Amino acid sequence: MSEVTPQCEYIPGLSNIPAAQSSISHVDGRLGILEYRGIPIQELAQKSTFLETAYLLIWGQLPTQEQLEAFERDIRYHRRLKYRIRDMMKCFPETGHPMDALQTAAAALGLFHSRRVLDDEMYIRRAVIRLLAKIPTMVAAFELIRHGNDPIMPNDDLDYAANFLYMLTGREPTPTAARVFDACLTLHAEHTMNTSTFSALVTASTLTDPYGVIASAVGTLAGPLHGGAAEEALDLLAEIGSVNNVRPYVDACIQNRKKIMGFGHRVYKVKDPRSTILQSLAEQLFEELGHDPYYDIALELEKVVEEKLGEKGVYANVDFYSGLVYRALGIPKDLFTPMFAIARAAGWLAHWREQLTENRIFRPTQIYVGEHEVPFVSMEERESSFTN
Repeated sequence: MSEVTPQCEYIPGLSNIPAAQSSISHVDGRLGILEYRGIPIQELAQKSTFLETAYLLIWGQLPTQEQLEAFERDIRYHRRLKYRIRDMMKCFPETGHPMDALQTAAAALGLFHSRRVLDDEMYIRRAVIRLLAKIPTMVAAFELIRHGNDPIMPNDDLDYAANFLYMLTGREPTPTAARVFDACLTLHAEHTMNTSTFSALVTASTLTDPYGVIASAVGTLAGPLHGGAAEEALDLLAEIGSVNNVRPYVDACIQNRKKIMGFGHRVYKVKDPRSTILQSLAEQLFEELGHDPYYDIALELEKVVEEKLGEKGVYANVDFYSGLVYRALGIPKDLFTPMFAIARAAGWLAHWREQLTENRIFRPTQIYVGEHEVPFVSMEERESSFTN
């Protein structure tokens, strides 16, 4: 008789089960707090830049002026893609999703830098710089390639955010647009143990190269249950169509138990602090670029949802206003999730580096619910059973 394995409690999706200890970021969903290395997100969005924030996340402290200048200089130097990667991207189908293109290109980057010296801090630094530098270039390159155009080379005179918008459009953005986009990247850079970060950690625990780690996280983010909500929130505003349609639309959603995209969060039971900042950023863009009628619908929608569902902890999340910001910046809808990936690469790399310090391979167990001691059926009996 086979030995019986003691059964443990099954928690679908590992919901609320701690899988790691980390000092990278902290969230309090009841109070609406998000901190990177202990610094409130409001402080970083207002006073920091994305690359300064990335340095903070990955190396655990804000850089000195000399450290930041060296980091930014190295990022600028490594923005360009090898021609073989550009040629490979030209072979991607034009109908392919940008997230699939990014995952493939990020994994391919590892072919050129596959030497794994994970106990060498210089190797880690170079990998961090290459990935942070080249991911925006990959996203912008595929956007142009899929429309039959050659990629635009990076402009070394522009900072991180401005350079990406330039590579995407061929035009230098206004200072306001560049600053707003940089703040968006800061807001999306990290958010504790989300699904793509967990995917990155599992992959990292095998001690594979960081390019495979990032490719794994990008593939996870591409799923509609994780990334893509900003695009769907913008589609929702288009579907509602006008301010007058908001209340009946919300009533119908509540009656039919239909999810209202851009609202609710697994962690936050108040308004997502990133959503508050993004709303302010959207207003700054509208002052310069002109008013967006979708914003009026969004304001009314948030008001009605809070009125009807606020007591249940359903409030605007980070995706609700980010779509309006990206729309104002002229970013196509199917690039919204790649924008998330450009920013979140900083968080993924921070967790990768932290995982290496006390690595243990992830090896969860399972609860078997199948049969036991099932007899083998011969081919003749199988054929006979199928025929009858």
